[in-house]
Amino acid sequence: MAARLLLRSAVRAATASQAAPALALRRHMATGGIPTDEEQATGMEKMVMQAMKEGTDPYSMLKPKSYAGSKQDPHLVPSINNKRIVGCVCEEDNTSIVWFWLHAGEPQRCPACGAHYKLVPHELPH
Repeated sequence: MAARLLLRSAVRAATASQAAPALALRRHMATGGIPTDEEQATGMEKMVMQAMKEGTDPYSMLKPKSYAGSKQDPHLVPSINNKRIVGCVCEEDNTSIVWFWLHAGEPQRCPACGAHYKLVPHELPH
């Protein structure tokens, strides 16, 4: 009985007011297409994408610039410490690596081939 009364009053209210039909909800894909990677990225991924857009390389992901290896233009080696171990492949087709410690300060030479390396301070982005 109560259900019938409730149904009748709902029908009367709907026919009396003749409200405009409700618009269907629209999804973003229906209106603007699929969101881009930049729109969906969050956290560290978003930081990296913004840095790459600005032209910086926050985590040294890109290939380093090539240097001549001379005393005036040494190979730059980033480090968060004041020393770092470096491996030099002295010849292009060489299968052995010459390892040596590189200390902060003046450029140092590879003991085998004579290429110069210089340690530069590197700050972590996080």
